[in-house]
Amino acid sequence: MTVEKILEALQNVQEPDLGKDLVTLNMVQDIAIDGNNVSFTLVLTTPACPMKDMMRTACENAIKLLVNKAALVTVNFTAQTTSKRVDAGVVLPQVKNIIAVFSGKGGVGKSTIAANLALALSQGGAKVGLMDADIYGPSVPIMFGVRGERPLMKEVNGKGMIVPLERFGIKLMSIGLLVDEKNAVVWRGPMASSAVKQFVTDVHWENLDYLVIDMPPGTGDIHLTLLQTVPVTGAVIVTTPQDVALADAKKGIAMFGQAQLNVPLIGLVENMSYFTPAELPDNRYYIFGKQGGRRLADEYDIPFLGEIPLVQSIREGGDQGVPVMMSDEPLTKKAFELFAAGVVRSIAMRNADIASEKIAATM
Repeated sequence: MTVEKILEALQNVQEPDLGKDLVTLNMVQDIAIDGNNVSFTLVLTTPACPMKDMMRTACENAIKLLVNKAALVTVNFTAQTTSKRVDAGVVLPQVKNIIAVFSGKGGVGKSTIAANLALALSQGGAKVGLMDADIYGPSVPIMFGVRGERPLMKEVNGKGMIVPLERFGIKLMSIGLLVDEKNAVVWRGPMASSAVKQFVTDVHWENLDYLVIDMPPGTGDIHLTLLQTVPVTGAVIVTTPQDVALADAKKGIAMFGQAQLNVPLIGLVENMSYFTPAELPDNRYYIFGKQGGRRLADEYDIPFLGEIPLVQSIREGGDQGVPVMMSDEPLTKKAFELFAAGVVRSIAMRNADIASEKIAATM
């Protein structure tokens, strides 16, 4: 076996999303050969890559088939999270990808989706932050069990910066960490928008692969301020299958497509898709309708990122300050893992300049 033969064999293994072989993409590094033992490192586009096992198997098969059937192949993984940011020196310079999680109306579970997306990305190996931009109804302190805690300040390059709290490996910032939860935030639009802007400019987020922003529901001043201030990688639309929620989701899709914003859509996720009782885990009851989110995604030709079931453990986890991604509940964890995998794939493909229609077709 030689390095050249190994590389030649790996030219037959494609990166499943980017559509090119591993060698052409410069993903193969540190090849070492010792007798029948061969090891190398694959440089992934994100630590949270959902295709690791498939790529490992494909590499092993290619080398055994084309180079040495007795080869003992060890595939190691590292990651360099991709980013298309061209303004990295201006706003959030150390954040590679910024994900806006949006819903057209309240009550569809947007904050639950944002929290568990952040945790799923983190559990995949990424460095993740979660910004709660829902000024009037912050949920992060309750959902992460940090009620009553306050962030500290530190000086960074001569400027006082807020240090986000950290819980379950996620950096957190919310207006709920700065005001008493019993007090209502009764602010006019400009003041609320200014507060959100400070979460961007005055919080020391440090190095992140992904910053997930839990947006306020609806469309308004805060959305415009945030989307015009922050170079958002893309938006995730959250809806339920219900026609009322779908109608408002359409307004959100239209907002992100406006010329002054022009924010790409990572995809759409359907929450509360079906009810599954704990005692009947194989049963599905479509309380709010069936596949409304998928039909909407098809209508607008955007990626459909998955279905999240309506189960009691999701509600209990949020109320107890331990989101379901931190539990051992298999049904909902799997649903969120598949959803997060779709988000990661969509972002990686967009960063590689793959057309949105082709991305939607792969989901």
